[in-house]
Amino acid sequence: MVDISQVKYSVSVIGDDGTQYNIKNYIQGLGWEESSKEISMRLTFKARNDDTSKGQLSSLVKLGSLIVVTASDGGSFNGEVARGYAEKWNPQDRSSASDLSCICYDEMYRLQRSQDNLYLPDGTGTKSAIQKLLDEWEVPIGEYKGPNATHGKLTLKNKYLSDIILELLDDAVKKGGEKCIIRATKGKADIVPYGGNDSVYVFKLDNTLIVSNSLSTEDLVTKVKVVGQENKSGQSSVEATLTGLTEYGTRQRIYRRGSDEKLADAKSAAQAILDENGKVVEEVSVNAPDIPWLRKGHLVCLKAGTSHGMYYARGVVHNADSMTMTLDLLKAPDEDSDSGGKHAVGDIVNFHGGMHYVSSYADAKGYKATAGKAKITKDPSCSKNGGAHPWHLIHADSSSNVYGWVDEGTFD
Repeated sequence: MVDISQVKYSVSVIGDDGTQYNIKNYIQGLGWEESSKEISMRLTFKARNDDTSKGQLSSLVKLGSLIVVTASDGGSFNGEVARGYAEKWNPQDRSSASDLSCICYDEMYRLQRSQDNLYLPDGTGTKSAIQKLLDEWEVPIGEYKGPNATHGKLTLKNKYLSDIILELLDDAVKKGGEKCIIRATKGKADIVPYGGNDSVYVFKLDNTLIVSNSLSTEDLVTKVKVVGQENKSGQSSVEATLTGLTEYGTRQRIYRRGSDEKLADAKSAAQAILDENGKVVEEVSVNAPDIPWLRKGHLVCLKAGTSHGMYYARGVVHNADSMTMTLDLLKAPDEDSDSGGKHAVGDIVNFHGGMHYVSSYADAKGYKATAGKAKITKDPSCSKNGGAHPWHLIHADSSSNVYGWVDEGTFD
């Protein structure tokens, strides 16, 4: 876990001439969040509106100014964790002091607040459709590791651009694509799978402040009707009905079959809606010491309260003042693992020697480690997708230097 005493934050404003000014010493309140219902990061701060070399701070930080937050853990991480352009600029003068408060959003905000019309001919791929939209709105693409399904003809009118992108990604999932997230990183739009982080942090009762669990049927879908195209009078016929869990009543969704889409494909897409939304949702919230670089979409391992297993962070709130964060978590699918009861976290084992890896991924970088006593610090439930290297060991004495993920069977 991150040593909270070593975490440091810094805040800079980019001036009109591109010069970066460090305003950390003026900051009195700082936080940023990635909401589960928005694609843009929201950054807020309050600062003393004192004199600088460029005049009052409010003459340097203006409406539209780019604010960048960096963080360091005193070791492996030192870089940008948040950014946003000042969308609300609010200086406040009192007899004794002057303050400046700002609300900032990143590059995704223009997509979140703008509407447009989009026509996609039959056969358009997910990547090309999203690329076209981002190019038109001058949002550069960073990483694209998202799906590239083939979509039927789509005509989208007066829709928010963020909703268009999310609909395309959602439609790609229904066609067998991987579930992905869109977010901005250093000014560029990334479309990446959930759980793409290299380091998976483990949260237990000894390193968390509060763990809250609840069950919800708010977004439950129990029935999906597949309807055809509208006739001249604007009516559509029901071509298929799929039913799922109805214990809590009927919650119906409509899926409209595309003009060039086969009924079998439409039914498959409708079934995908039931598969994704047709179950009771476990909602978990964790309040813990801040890890500034932990982002929405990251995979974490939770072993606290009644929740054990792998979860996606579908929302993250960072508070630099209290040095805490709040995670809104969603259970990750197909991540449960059973070690068979042979070994458990905390066990001291005999490591045979061999390779240890920087992550549990099959293509992770590995290094040779010497044999000796070691402690299990993470088990397969905290490795990604079962993990090619499912166990995490840390040497228990000076005879071994193992400190990383290792293969099954490399210790007893």
